[in-house]
Amino acid sequence: MKEAPIFTESTQQDCKQLIEMAILEDINGPDLASGVDCTTAAIVPDSVYAKAAFVSRSKGVICGIEVVKLALQQWAPNIQLTVHVNDGEPVDAGQTIGVMSGLAHDILTMERTCLNFMCRLSGISSLTSEFVGKIRETSACVLDTRKTTPGWRRLEKYAVACGGGMNHRMGLYDAIMIKDNHLAFFRTQVREEGEVIPVAIQNAKKWIGEHAAELPDGNETVLQLEVDTLEQLRVALKTECDIVLLDNMSNEQLREAVEIRNQLSPEIILEASGGVNLDTIVKIAKTGVERISVGAVTHSATNFDIGLDWEIPQ
Repeated sequence: MKEAPIFTESTQQDCKQLIEMAILEDINGPDLASGVDCTTAAIVPDSVYAKAAFVSRSKGVICGIEVVKLALQQWAPNIQLTVHVNDGEPVDAGQTIGVMSGLAHDILTMERTCLNFMCRLSGISSLTSEFVGKIRETSACVLDTRKTTPGWRRLEKYAVACGGGMNHRMGLYDAIMIKDNHLAFFRTQVREEGEVIPVAIQNAKKWIGEHAAELPDGNETVLQLEVDTLEQLRVALKTECDIVLLDNMSNEQLREAVEIRNQLSPEIILEASGGVNLDTIVKIAKTGVERISVGAVTHSATNFDIGLDWEIPQ
């Protein structure tokens, strides 16, 4: 059974800032008291109560109900939310996700902010779930990348977790990942080409040890290296890196990379990246790599269709 995703305190803090910006751009004020919703103010009496249900228009995996809870608690505390589907749970078309009860005026003003968050995040969780489902019978897992919407990273990575995927490093601060451009620069710092990868890894390992107290994971900080040839892989497997990312390799190369790894350094994890989509991921997973990073789960996810269906109490 899949573990429930954790809506962390840091994710909530990011979320509050995003909600405040969303409300500000909608009603030209930081809260409902100081802003104005012209249409609602013009035709909806302040004292009328209503109910409105968030309803899924298609099949998928929900993410964003925690955001709606947070938005209503802080900006519209008079609205009661009854949750029918929690984050990370599947829905069918026509299924009620949650119901808002309260002043019609407040519900109408908060409607679009709530839907924008839930539709965006549910699009990510639903797409991630599709990728995860494709390789469920293999030993590989799906990971996200840093290809996220600026400011939305923690939320979008939360959505990936809701869809059953795993989170890669959160940012540049919590892991070392030596990529091709790092190596391109580092070549200017060493005498021989053969020193590039070994010396880079050696320096990175030393740096982790010297800065462990400042790092989220201390001495356990992940050290990952990106390679694009099997020759580089052979060199990397002789170092103290934790994970080797195999960039844009063919399935034949990936299978060979797994065989080489199994012979030389079976403890090092292999990750495939590049050219991964719903049509290619199964064959990639069957090569034997442990991890597959998929930028598409965040940068190419489309909004999930959720509507708000109204009921005026009699």
